[in-house]
Amino acid sequence: MGLPSAPDPDPLAEQTLDARRAWQGSFLHVYQDRVRCPDGHEATREYLRHPGAVMMVPLLDDGAVVIERQYRYPLRRSFIELPAGKIDPGEGLLACAQRELLEETGYVASDWAYLGGFHNAIGYCDEKIEVFVARGLSQQGARTDAGEVIEVFSASVPDLLAAIVDGRITDVKTIVGIHWLQLHLAGQWPARLPPR
Repeated sequence: MGLPSAPDPDPLAEQTLDARRAWQGSFLHVYQDRVRCPDGHEATREYLRHPGAVMMVPLLDDGAVVIERQYRYPLRRSFIELPAGKIDPGEGLLACAQRELLEETGYVASDWAYLGGFHNAIGYCDEKIEVFVARGLSQQGARTDAGEVIEVFSASVPDLLAAIVDGRITDVKTIVGIHWLQLHLAGQWPARLPPR
């Protein structure tokens, strides 16, 4: 049995009755909409709009992954993560990946492979994270933004998988990125062309 595809029009779609921006930040926007569900029930939907992001899986020549640790204020602690960053207005995905890799880790890459994208919080946010594997790395020196304090190091794929299993890595984008990398290196996840 295969997976069902959504028909067009989608019978599960909700009809927007009223939409309003409840709050606007420097790059996040909170919306509160009133909708009619397919069964006729009316409900409120609160969600964040996000410009989208890229995540890089930087692979060193010895097979280790460049990884970082940074403090995440909402949870009041540091997390081990793959480097990532938001897409600037009008910026292409690869250009964003190249910029963010250099800014956060100090590396530039000569070889880029796009693995795809995923929505990380579909219940309350429209953010999509696009994933690239970066190879042929050379160190140029990090160029972090003011207030962006990042500890950069490297770790083997088995060590990163063990840290996911034992709960030391809980960041969803990093979990996805390491698993996709593992499949990619095994020839089970082909690179593809990034969307425009």
